[in-house]
Amino acid sequence: MPHGSILAHVPYNRGMAIDREQVIAALRTVQDPELYKDIVTLNLVKEVVVDCDAVRITLELASAVGQQQIERSVRAALDKINAGNVQLNITARPPSARPGGGQSPAAGPAAPGQGARSVLPQVRTIIAVGAGKGGVGKSTVAVNLAVALQRTGARVGLMDGDIYGPSLPTMLAIKGQAPRVRGNKMLPFQVHGLHVVTIGALVEEDKPLIWRGPMAHGAFKQLLLDNTEWPDLDYLVVDLPPGTGDVPLTLCQLLSITGAVVVATPQQVALDDAIRAVRMFQQLGAPVLGMIENMSYFIDESGREHDIFGRGGTERVAGQLGMPYLGAIPMFTELRVNSDTGRPHANFEGNPKLKDSLEAVATRLAEEVARQNAQAKGPTLTIS
Repeated sequence: MPHGSILAHVPYNRGMAIDREQVIAALRTVQDPELYKDIVTLNLVKEVVVDCDAVRITLELASAVGQQQIERSVRAALDKINAGNVQLNITARPPSARPGGGQSPAAGPAAPGQGARSVLPQVRTIIAVGAGKGGVGKSTVAVNLAVALQRTGARVGLMDGDIYGPSLPTMLAIKGQAPRVRGNKMLPFQVHGLHVVTIGALVEEDKPLIWRGPMAHGAFKQLLLDNTEWPDLDYLVVDLPPGTGDVPLTLCQLLSITGAVVVATPQQVALDDAIRAVRMFQQLGAPVLGMIENMSYFIDESGREHDIFGRGGTERVAGQLGMPYLGAIPMFTELRVNSDTGRPHANFEGNPKLKDSLEAVATRLAEEVARQNAQAKGPTLTIS
């Protein structure tokens, strides 16, 4: 289906008065077919107007995928509340359209500071690292991107936002250490040249973390904003939980992030979920800085390369989605050993092929950040 606008008008009248809150409640029952969240939560509802017996609704989708299914579901939901004279306007943006973040007008006014970078004015660049599914090495990539950026001389923070399975305590060798506190604020760990915050330092070791949606939202918000004293940073890298759950939604609602990076492995089962992650960030109004292929191939002791998972799949999908491809990270035994022993800097001091692959990906990421910042609109000067 081509991108653009579909205007549909259904001229019927049930003869029953309904209000805007009823319409919004009905729309909350309509799920996006790819992300499995309702269209109000995903910020797809841009306008809801109820005027006597007429209802006008505007939806803005990140793509035309699932557009017809969403339209049918919306009509069915409105039919259940006997909405009459429904005018439904659906716009599908092309992938290149990358609006700023914010809260859906249907959800009511945002709380003070929400949807604005001003809540962390000391941080210049916020990069979310996500993945459609677990097991693709997202946290490993996040840590090594942070270290690579720090090695260029940048001031870098790293937040372990994977509150269901925090792995940074092990990967940075801070397991069992308690963070320092000043007043009612927690000070980030200073380790490997990074400023690090992880919920793994605040919960009982090896205890399963079982969070319902509101609990996950609250824990993430406290860790990111309320209880942490972040220093001045050039980059803040946020390692998100895998999938398309509450924490990425919370991040995009709290902050207007610079952009997101989606990590995948080459096989199709991982790429299917990576596409959902890309669509999630698009629908939340977060620019996608690019995709990274982790575990791209394996190099044996003789130097031969083996495509264990089917090399190049992420680059192909990135091209199909119109996303930048940031590069590939092969499988190296040293990367696993250094991660398990909390020595990420060793990845840049041993095997030159490992160092080159990590630095190449980080360089492309920094270039995309610069390009994204250059595209941001500046103030308009009017002289009369």
